[in-house]
Amino acid sequence: MHRVYSLTFFRRLLPGALLLLASAAHAQQASDTTSVRCTPPQPAMFCVDLDGRASVDPAAGALTYRWLMGDGTTLTGPAITHCYKERKNYVVQLDVVVDATGEVRPGQKFIPVNLVQQDIIDFTGPARVRVGETARFAAPNAQLAACQNVQLIWDFRDGLGGQGRTAQHVYRRPGTYAVRFSMRGYGASGCAASHYVTRDVVVEP
Repeated sequence: MHRVYSLTFFRRLLPGALLLLASAAHAQQASDTTSVRCTPPQPAMFCVDLDGRASVDPAAGALTYRWLMGDGTTLTGPAITHCYKERKNYVVQLDVVVDATGEVRPGQKFIPVNLVQQDIIDFTGPARVRVGETARFAAPNAQLAACQNVQLIWDFRDGLGGQGRTAQHVYRRPGTYAVRFSMRGYGASGCAASHYVTRDVVVEP
């Protein structure tokens, strides 16, 4: 019997700030520069997308994919998305069921999901504020796991900026500002590269 179990695996950190392409053995390097336009903040959760459609057994025919997500959740389907409520280390187990016979083939893949050592480039802030109102921003989970002395830098896109895990800013003119949060550090190759994310803030009169 010829079985081919391969897996396309990428991790996605919500709220939409970082899309991290990875496999079970390779994660984004600190030298990679990431930029993505964010949607308004959502409740903080840590999500993974898993795709097992490349896993086939031609002799067995159709298969059902059963994912044990490591937090008590079980999902079925060739491609799934799951959001974890805690930033911890998990191991996802992929079981395969042969539809024709009901045979269960447990543990065809074990996928480590390390949310503790994951690079996190993300911040929260208001989607809308008024001129003269204080806009508050925060990056409580931001980290470059392989880097030391990481600087957290804010660019409010009106000529002013700030540093630190939290920041406040007052806009003096209405408009839409693509607030940029960037991180730079020291250590592994590429830590000094700019890792950044942007989110629009609408300033009303």
